[in-house]
Amino acid sequence: MNASYGVFAVTAVAIATIAIGAFGLRFSRTTSDFYVASRSVSPIWNSSAIGGEYLSAASYLGVAGLVLAYGADMLWYPIGWTAGYLLLLVFVAAPLRRSGAYTIPDFAQVRLQSTTVRYIASLLVVGVGWLYLIPQFQGAGLTLRTVTGAPYWAGSVLVAIIVVINVVSGGMRSITFVQAFQYWLKLTALLIPLFFLVNAWRGDGSPSPAADDQWLFPDYDSNPEGIYRTYSVMIATFLGTMGLPHVVVRFYTNPDGRAARRTTLIVLGLLGTFYLMPTIYGVLGRLYASDLIAEGRADAVVLELPGRMIGGTGGDLLAALLTAGAFAAFLSTSSGLTMSIAGVVGQDLVGTRFGRRFTGIAALRLAAVTCILVPLALAVSAERIAVANSVTFAFALAASTFCPLLVLGIWWRGLTAKGAIAGMIGGGLCAGIAPILTIAVRPDGWAGLLLGQPAAWSVPVGFALMIGVSLATRGDIPANVARTMVRLHTPEGLDVDRRF
Repeated sequence: MNASYGVFAVTAVAIATIAIGAFGLRFSRTTSDFYVASRSVSPIWNSSAIGGEYLSAASYLGVAGLVLAYGADMLWYPIGWTAGYLLLLVFVAAPLRRSGAYTIPDFAQVRLQSTTVRYIASLLVVGVGWLYLIPQFQGAGLTLRTVTGAPYWAGSVLVAIIVVINVVSGGMRSITFVQAFQYWLKLTALLIPLFFLVNAWRGDGSPSPAADDQWLFPDYDSNPEGIYRTYSVMIATFLGTMGLPHVVVRFYTNPDGRAARRTTLIVLGLLGTFYLMPTIYGVLGRLYASDLIAEGRADAVVLELPGRMIGGTGGDLLAALLTAGAFAAFLSTSSGLTMSIAGVVGQDLVGTRFGRRFTGIAALRLAAVTCILVPLALAVSAERIAVANSVTFAFALAASTFCPLLVLGIWWRGLTAKGAIAGMIGGGLCAGIAPILTIAVRPDGWAGLLLGQPAAWSVPVGFALMIGVSLATRGDIPANVARTMVRLHTPEGLDVDRRF
């Protein structure tokens, strides 16, 4: 690809992102504007914004790379990421909006009346956010190096700078406008080149991918490791979605619980439409870019196909469009993650000795600048692993901690603070240590599989500890639990006292 086209694409997306964020600044005046956009975002805007932040590097580049390398078995990733919103719709969306909280730690404190639960939840938000940010920065580095030859760290630093500018300038208002725009940019960036690529494939006589039966039809009967991996991926993606801080925080921006449900329904349609395309890129890659597997660059297949299948100026232009979409993916997801982390850390700064100098909006801005440095440093220095696999660690951690907290906190009045603490710590340790050992030790066989895909055992640990310890500490159930449950489950249209 001509490097000048790639530079132009990245520059255009960066300028558009900053300009739209600056437009959002005109509407950001209060603390509520910065944290939850004053809870006034319509379902159409909010669903587009959710699609923008949820469709990350793992979706834009990683799914195609996994399909290229491993075949049809990898389709469980996009299926799980989409189906997770169905569970979010059924169990969490409306009650969470009715809670009136700003963040997951806010909800935990309101529901369980415990500052300890709040602080542990805050630490986990930071942990999940960092795990999710690292592959975004790594994907940005890979993309910029692929299309321009720039150093690996350049793309990561560029994304981090733009994200901080948007979060600091306008908070949730700016991020909402930016992410809604970036969803439609990503969809367009994948769709238009796909028409030309499919036409080129048909011009070649519509060849079938040169693949063995296992690539096309996974044999689970003779592959117990494959069965475990599939179910663990399903558990992580189905249940992890409802515990992702940058996804959950968007439901606080809806006007009411009904709008939250409508938002989730629209998101299901947007995600289902999007995920059809990376799969086709992966299949075409098996025909025209299979050498990327041996080179360890399967994640670059989306960016490589136009040059290999079409070539010339047309291929360069299409690759530039795909590059623009890729950078939109990194920016939108990184913006949502940084906003969710900064919101939690900024809230916790209020009332502390340090926070007396930095409160409200100032605390959020300070948190955004400081919290992005750790994942940026790790992304630049750590060994890169497949983008979609890396994101799965964040899903597993969220599924093992926040999913039990939200599901049990919303639907079971017997949950206690000690039970929530035990479940979050136990599930968090199981899911949090797994990626560290995977990267540091790289174990083989079943040990490597259990650590590489921990959700199948870490999620039951989180639920079991929360339920078991809560049953053993029934005397610690909050006194106002009945009032809290009424607030969570009473439709907004009914005339009831909704105060805590």
